[in-house]
Amino acid sequence: MTGRLGMLHALPRARLTSFETPIEPLARLSAYCGGAKLFAKRDDCSGLALGGNKVRQLEFYLGEAQAEDADTILITGAVQSNFCRLAAAAARKLGMDCHIQLEDRVAKDDATYRNSGNVLLDRILGATLHNYGAGEDEAGADRRLEAIADELRGRGRRPYVIHLAPGHKPLGALGYVIAGEEIAGQMEGSDLVFDEFVVASGSGNTHAGLLFGLRALGIRATVTGVCVRRSADEQFARIASRCVEIAALLGISNPVQGNDIRLTDTFLAPGYGQLNEATLQAIELAAQREGMIVDPVYTGKTMAGFLERARALGAGHALLFLHTGGTPAVFGYGQALTEAFGKA
Repeated sequence: MTGRLGMLHALPRARLTSFETPIEPLARLSAYCGGAKLFAKRDDCSGLALGGNKVRQLEFYLGEAQAEDADTILITGAVQSNFCRLAAAAARKLGMDCHIQLEDRVAKDDATYRNSGNVLLDRILGATLHNYGAGEDEAGADRRLEAIADELRGRGRRPYVIHLAPGHKPLGALGYVIAGEEIAGQMEGSDLVFDEFVVASGSGNTHAGLLFGLRALGIRATVTGVCVRRSADEQFARIASRCVEIAALLGISNPVQGNDIRLTDTFLAPGYGQLNEATLQAIELAAQREGMIVDPVYTGKTMAGFLERARALGAGHALLFLHTGGTPAVFGYGQALTEAFGKA
């Protein structure tokens, strides 16, 4: 199995978790959807600082940082970024400092959004916080990170920058090539056969990495990405490019064809980090039927897409929801969620 993934296991990797995340049946949601067999891959249980998909991605970024003898990690993301929170945790676990740049992607000024959830955890982890006023300027955010890195170098530090914009090695995507390999092993060790995988599609690293890994291992099931930041047309080009970059990084042929890239932006409006009725319903259903918490930004919208796909496919079909975490963001969105679900 490993040989089909090229250089994957030869690249620097900092092990941040030591166990496979489980695949769990979702019996009550299955009944709600008319008998489709629903399961969740619980990457929200990945262990580091309340978990999430970015743990897998950070293993490769931090592995390269260690190989370069870095002492400080720099990263940029939205105010309630799970990636930033986990980067700070990973840096601390490995004895490094962390600088986080928080971008104003969501037009929310309430104190809870700006101080609770992931932001509070960033502070508890001792990260140095910076603000970037633009919300949709990936290249500009990266340039500002590089400027901060230059300032740190001038003080004798050894910074490592985790870039946001395209055009850099997709090291984070390799974490989900690994996840594809892990899922394939879990399927082989059981009677699980999935017709479709449903995953959040934002930066593109998780979606592209999972799709690439599954296809490289000969698994042809549909992989549907639920758009959480940009339209399906915009996201298609991003996923296609990521897959080309992964192939180059691993030194193998790209197993992903254009018709492998499936996307839906049905649940995106009114935009990144903003709630809609379908997302609120998905948050409620996951919590009250399975005791599973999904967040307003990524996994809530993805759960809405997952349930729609389950109803469309119908009884007898098996679908796997990639639970990519995001639990702390629930508290960052406390004001909106309290309004939605009522006060005690």
